[in-house]
Amino acid sequence: MKRVEIVARRWGDSIAIIIPREVTRTERIRPNDRVSVIIEKEDDLSDLFGKFKTKKSPQELKDESRKGWE
Repeated sequence: MKRVEIVARRWGDSIAIIIPREVTRTERIRPNDRVSVIIEKEDDLSDLFGKFKTKKSPQELKDESRKGWE
């Protein structure tokens, strides 16, 4: 199993992901092959920092937001 981070894109009324070429080559994935995908959404909180005042560091806020999701 290979872990790859990719960006979901709009495709019509759906959301699509594209498997990079190097992954399809190393994993020998061909058109019409069945593959399993594990979905793990990564939340980017970096755009929130600086918009509100707090005494906690950005890292402390990130760590707090991840509690219970491990």
